[in-house]
Amino acid sequence: MWPARIALGPHPVLPHSLPPSSDPFWHFARGLFRHRGLTLAALTFVILSGASLSVGLLGAAPVMNAILGQAQNLQTLAGEVNARLAGLPAWLGSPRIPDAWIASLPTEPFASLAWLMGGLCIVTVFGSFCAFMHAYCSLTVVNAETTAVRRQAFHAVLRAPLWSVMLKGPSDPISRIVNDSAMLANGLNVLMSKAVLQVFKGAAALAVALATEWRVTAAALAVTPLLYTIIRKLGKRIRKAASAALQSQAGLYAAAAESLGGLRVVKVHTTERLEAGRFHRMNKQMLRELNRVRTARALASPLTEMLSIFVLCGLVLVAGHAILFSGVEGERFILALGFLGVAGASLKPLTGIVNDIQATQPAAARLKELLDAPSEPGRGPTLPRLTRHGSEVRFEGVSVRYPGASDDALREVTLSVSHGTRTAFVGPNGSGKTTLLGLVPRLYDPSNGRVLIDGTDISTVGVRSLREQIGVVTQETVLFRGTILHNIAYGTGASEERVREAARLARAHEFIERLPLGYQTLLGEAGAGLSGGQRQRLSIARAILRNPAILILDEATSMVDPESEAAIGEALGEFSKGRTTLIVAHRLSTVMDCDSIVVLDGGRVVDRGTHGELLERCELYQRLVRSQFGA
Repeated sequence: MWPARIALGPHPVLPHSLPPSSDPFWHFARGLFRHRGLTLAALTFVILSGASLSVGLLGAAPVMNAILGQAQNLQTLAGEVNARLAGLPAWLGSPRIPDAWIASLPTEPFASLAWLMGGLCIVTVFGSFCAFMHAYCSLTVVNAETTAVRRQAFHAVLRAPLWSVMLKGPSDPISRIVNDSAMLANGLNVLMSKAVLQVFKGAAALAVALATEWRVTAAALAVTPLLYTIIRKLGKRIRKAASAALQSQAGLYAAAAESLGGLRVVKVHTTERLEAGRFHRMNKQMLRELNRVRTARALASPLTEMLSIFVLCGLVLVAGHAILFSGVEGERFILALGFLGVAGASLKPLTGIVNDIQATQPAAARLKELLDAPSEPGRGPTLPRLTRHGSEVRFEGVSVRYPGASDDALREVTLSVSHGTRTAFVGPNGSGKTTLLGLVPRLYDPSNGRVLIDGTDISTVGVRSLREQIGVVTQETVLFRGTILHNIAYGTGASEERVREAARLARAHEFIERLPLGYQTLLGEAGAGLSGGQRQRLSIARAILRNPAILILDEATSMVDPESEAAIGEALGEFSKGRTTLIVAHRLSTVMDCDSIVVLDGGRVVDRGTHGELLERCELYQRLVRSQFGA
């Protein structure tokens, strides 16, 4: 992909792993409140679900005791409730149960018990409905937020400096956008759908236990700090192992994409075993990291359950001693233990929930690192637009150094190219040709010096207005999945008539019309099914459709046969008239008719002139003509 190498300007290199802000997971969790209506609805339903559990637990026990133990009925009990309500302060409005309602209640103990059970069933149905609505609203919010995060992450990558993406390769950001966002969604779902619900249910049962026998409940809560410490330590271990697993996953993705993307080379060189072995080693490394997470996860639940049983046994011994020797009522103790059991059953899943959230932390940190990375320069909304090029392109003292390199790839290059001329750049491999042309659309900035178009420093204008004036055709044609029409019109929204005209100018219309579906023919990945010359002509048609003022041709005909080269050369020769054309080529036929030829070596300009002038005086150009140009 052009440029083949990525140079680094004065902007800082992204660190391997940016330190996350206070807490990346909770940063995304706060984003859930952007969907205020659904989030508040979810919280309301979970409160109602917990309240229904409290009402059922707190109200049923004494009523059942009165009916079964004292043979009372609902009418009598309702009357007692009214008597207690009459003693409330006047400012509460003297609430009471209407006499007509009381008269309709059963007087028989068994009928009263049946009514009570029916009431509990109604409360349970209401609680279940609230739990369903809570999960429904929570999942809706999480899905919407995760979709927004993925969109923001993809936009961040598109707007990032090219060098920052190419340094690690595209597999890393793809892994973050796809895999890490899925893990984040799992963590947010656990938080909204499970954690909140279990906390409210557990809190409701705990409140009932406190109201029943506060001393027993307080003794049970004394072990909370120990459980918190254990869960926290295990959570840290899970978070660390999950982070390593995510990095291994990104490496595994890159290895698979590399091998399958170059499958033709793999088969030709019979290196299937080599690639399989490389994948296997990375896969085993990922397995080791996942097993580290497995151990911590597997240990968490049994350990907390074991401690809970120990606490329960201790509570039974303490309370039993109080009942047997101090006259404490055993009934209240047993009820409190029952409510604590309900609270424990609700809160027990919190161990797994906390571990799930901890495992999500590394994914959240990687996503936030992606979102916080700086955008490429030139995208400020206040930057002026670059006017249509009509004078010259000038490089002033331009130097570029690659990341980690000890020498400059370009060294104080100064030259100008007049509008409407064809200028070729030639030189040995690594002399800086592609690097120099990559500065024009500002794919990266020079370490020193500046690039000017019509006297305007391109670093002072909006990058979009700059790139709209530039058409690029490279040796590696990039085509996307979609129709031929879509590929030619890519990024322009041009009508089919304009697309057809561009295809005619690019000498592509004839072969397109011969296809069964013509311009509606669907292309496979990277234009599979078309020859190299056909793909190149589609790329030229795309460039023509942009009507660029500056045309950059980087080895545009190096990968095609002579017949295709002749057709492409004819199309480019016609189209480049009246445009500033910058050419990198190794074929004599491409450069000899240029208005000017720039010879580069070791990142410096060593000579410049026409083909005939350079043949007379430039020894390096003479060698290039004899060797690379095949003359």
